[in-house]
Amino acid sequence: MTAESNRIRPQDLLRVTAHHSGGAVVLAVTGEVDLLSAPMLGDGVTTALADAPELLVIDLSEVSFLASIGITVLLEARRQAGTGTRIRVVAPEDGVVNRTLRLTGLHEALAVTTTRDDALG
Repeated sequence: MTAESNRIRPQDLLRVTAHHSGGAVVLAVTGEVDLLSAPMLGDGVTTALADAPELLVIDLSEVSFLASIGITVLLEARRQAGTGTRIRVVAPEDGVVNRTLRLTGLHEALAVTTTRDDALG
């Protein structure tokens, strides 16, 4: 076994899947958002925003860790969206992501909802 085969790859930590729902794009994110995997989330956001949807929902319900670089990606998504696309972030009430966004004071700025249905509504 070589050292190369023991390296952790971003796709081992995070999965970002896009779904279309009417005029919205939902990014379902699963895993850990850290320094290694955050670019995958950023790429997913950039790809979703390229179609200029009315709404981009970033569903972090299945995210178990959100590093500061992940918060930066969320803020950059908001900046990239400008005034043409609304951004909503889904983070369950009792989850680590919701707690992190509340502690940083970004809960309202990122339009956090606790369910995907609320985000789409």
